Amino acid sequence: MRFGVVVFPGSNCEHDCYYALKYVVRQPVRFIWHKERDLSGFDAVILPGGFSYGDYLRTGAIARFSPVMDEVIKFVRSGGIVVGICNGFQILCEAGLLPGALVRNAQVRFAAKPVYLKVENADTPFTRSCTDMVLKMPVAHGDGNYYADAETLQQLREQRRILFRYCSSIGEVTPAANPNGALDNVAGIMNEAGNVMGLMPHPERACESALASSSGLQIFKSIVS
Repeated sequence: MRFGVVVFPGSNCEHDCYYALKYVVRQPVRFIWHKERDLSGFDAVILPGGFSYGDYLRTGAIARFSPVMDEVIKFVRSGGIVVGICNGFQILCEAGLLPGALVRNAQVRFAAKPVYLKVENADTPFTRSCTDMVLKMPVAHGDGNYYADAETLQQLREQRRILFRYCSSIGEVTPAANPNGALDNVAGIMNEAGNVMGLMPHPERACESALASSSGLQIFKSIVS
């Protein structure tokens, strides 16, 4: 499967994604500069974490207008797989490819720590190879507080498009397990067509046991399968 990792000015997780895909998952991958306008050579595109354009205005607001995003939108409409991680999730929301928004953490502090995620739907292109229903991976964000209006949130629940919720180590979805105040403990969602996912935690930083968890590998293996 041919992966592309978009590089925006200010991205800082693109090399982590590249390493995980090439050397751990062992798939063809190359970087995509944000000014590129041809995604025809890819099966899946990753929007990595970081601080695109310095997070000026608000997170993802400027990156959404990078030339490559027009191509990402076309890629999604043609059925291509797109994953937005952390800042990438924020960009997908700004581009209208995912509903809702990521706002300032409730505690108004940057959150950087390992968290646990409950897999809420294991029958998607992003979760079908998850052998564990509770995953462990790190977060690193200041604006990871997922918000959507009541109607949108209910629709996400009914359509089983909430893929991951913050939980305890034994899978209990509680306020104490929520690192940022996200509504309904939402950590990751997908679009209605089922080919776009956004999640705040970093699976690329949890792909080897040397990193204290290899849970993230299950997400990448799901995409490949």
